[in-house]
Amino acid sequence: MRDDLSLQQLAEGIPKSLLNASDKDIESFQHIIEETIKLREGHRNLQKLIKSFSTNGIQRS
Repeated sequence: MRDDLSLQQLAEGIPKSLLNASDKDIESFQHIIEETIKLREGHRNLQKLIKSFSTNGIQRS
């Protein structure tokens, strides 16, 4: 089964407020998305570090 959206389905899913947004609004939204991605990556890295530390700490005990 194919999960790809058609262009029409994608366009229909875009809120009208986003379609009517100014370039500045779009740039601000893009910046928020980029920072959110960085935050998620940082959170994943932190979880890996904590897991590694916990594992190593348990082995040293």
